[in-house]
Amino acid sequence: MPGKGLVDRLVAAAIAAAFAFVAVVALGATLFYVLLMVVPAAAAAAITAAVAAVAALVVVMMFLTKARGGQPDDDEEDVGLGERAFILFRSRPMLATVAALAGGWIFLRNPALATMVAAAFTEKTRGRRRY
Repeated sequence: MPGKGLVDRLVAAAIAAAFAFVAVVALGATLFYVLLMVVPAAAAAAITAAVAAVAALVVVMMFLTKARGGQPDDDEEDVGLGERAFILFRSRPMLATVAALAGGWIFLRNPALATMVAAAFTEKTRGRRRY
């Protein structure tokens, strides 16, 4: 049969996709039940859904970066802190996601820090000083 190699690859891909789906569902259920020991059921469901949404966003950003053909353009040197964060998220979504989760955890522990960072992000950047 001439297309046997192709059929074998398609079957292997379908099996791998099925097992990946089962693993993701099991991971979500595990996260939900672990959170259920700490927070109420509604909060555990909301946190689990948020983690799934962030994971989906990371995967989408990775595929979009790959489809566009590599690294995004960052020719401008004089960009603000918010623009640099956006460029970082576009170019390295996994690193940006971990940084955002760590930042969120820190902000939950110290809300005054969140105010300082928000002020830094909204601050207008001025031209470089020349001495």
